[in-house]
Amino acid sequence: MSGIETRVDKWLASAGLRPTKQRTALAQVLIGDGNHRHVTAESLFERVGATGERVSLATVYNTLRAFCRVGLLQEVTVDGTKSYFDTNTHDHPHFYWEDTQELTDAPADQLKIVRLPEAPEGAEIGSVDVVIRLRRKFT
Repeated sequence: MSGIETRVDKWLASAGLRPTKQRTALAQVLIGDGNHRHVTAESLFERVGATGERVSLATVYNTLRAFCRVGLLQEVTVDGTKSYFDTNTHDHPHFYWEDTQELTDAPADQLKIVRLPEAPEGAEIGSVDVVIRLRRKFT
């Protein structure tokens, strides 16, 4: 078994997921090289297709949602219509590059949130997502 297969199998097993052919194909693209990445369902669909694997876009969406449910991925919603899926599940801020529509990690050590508003009665804060929108300067 190669290092990539071992990494993928361990990643899926850590969440109690069976390594189906589709899950394995998607996981190899997501974490096969050990690097973190931010993908959309469409970009992952294209990358998997480029490897020669055949997976439907609906399967990609369903698998990404399943990976999120079990904590393997973090969903980052940039606006009401665009979601990115992040392999780094630790709390951290993001830069969203408006001109290229890319999502990248922002330096967490430079972010200071001094105080959050109190949650309304009967609610609790589940998480705080920080997405900093960037535009390139044209001089």
